[in-house]
Amino acid sequence: MKPKISIIVPIYNMEEYLSRCLDTLLGQELNSVEIITINDGSTDTSLQILHKYEAKDKRITIINKENEGVSAARNDGINIAKGEYIGFVDPDDWINPSMYKDMLLIAEKEQIDIVMCSYFREFGTHSKEKTFDLPNLTSYFNKDVQTYLTRRLVGPVKEEIANPELLDAWGTVWSKLYRSDLLKRNNIYFVDLSEIGSNEDTLFNIHTSYYAKSFVFLSQPYYHYWRANDKSITSKHNPELVRQFGKLYNRMEGFITEKKLGDEFQLALNNRICLNTLGLGLNTISKGSNHSIFKQVNDLTKILNNHKLKRSLDQLEFKHFTLIWKTFFFFAKKRITIGLYMMLVSIEVLRKTVR
Repeated sequence: MKPKISIIVPIYNMEEYLSRCLDTLLGQELNSVEIITINDGSTDTSLQILHKYEAKDKRITIINKENEGVSAARNDGINIAKGEYIGFVDPDDWINPSMYKDMLLIAEKEQIDIVMCSYFREFGTHSKEKTFDLPNLTSYFNKDVQTYLTRRLVGPVKEEIANPELLDAWGTVWSKLYRSDLLKRNNIYFVDLSEIGSNEDTLFNIHTSYYAKSFVFLSQPYYHYWRANDKSITSKHNPELVRQFGKLYNRMEGFITEKKLGDEFQLALNNRICLNTLGLGLNTISKGSNHSIFKQVNDLTKILNNHKLKRSLDQLEFKHFTLIWKTFFFFAKKRITIGLYMMLVSIEVLRKTVR
């Protein structure tokens, strides 16, 4: 029988967390699922763990392949998915028992293309719920999906820029349930991270939301996003991130131009470029860089002198920012590197310790 949902799990060297993840997938209150696990060239015992679970539960399918990265692994999962809907779960995360049952109920009731839930960020010692200033159930249909969701994914405008830390809260794929036909009919796949560095989720969702006719946000934190994994891609220093983000912006700008999405989308992209100063800065000072403070400050100076970033910062409006963020982006705009560095160090400490 055709499963209701295909859950796609890309795996690379996740032996420490994999069982926790799989136990919650197999423990879903919705039984009609297939769990597509893609072992992306793991060199630890991840594959053995997968075989152990496969022997116990026929809902698990294993794709074993050479390492090509998370985007290629997810794309392989999409290609063989049989479910009416598709969900993505990362192997160091876990989900609540009723997540897919509840999201599917909403999807089937009104034939929704995309359903999204909220989530917890798990730090090992404490949890922090990602909150959205929306009612318990928010629905968008037809053109409103583009007007509100696609544009928000490209970037924030007006008062939305007041919280730079929420830039990509809407962009995660693991918080969503997608109609399978939406992805396959429109040939929507993930772009390789070696090209764009990060935000493959957001780019994927820009395309899916553009073609979607309906979207529902469910303000329930079903998903648990594990932030304490030092081995994850998002925890590692990436010396190529500035160059790769340039290619990410080019892809977004090309999509805006091709689809004739207009000036507000261009403004949203400009604001994204500005707000990504935070992400580029945190990447520069991350522990994985192993660089001296002098080298980190020098690298920050190079980032702030990037032509595209300078041009975007010149157009950035400050009126919606809190005093802290006004100070942060003032330092960035005026290229006061020492001040920006000190703020980044403080932000890095606070985002890991504030409950």
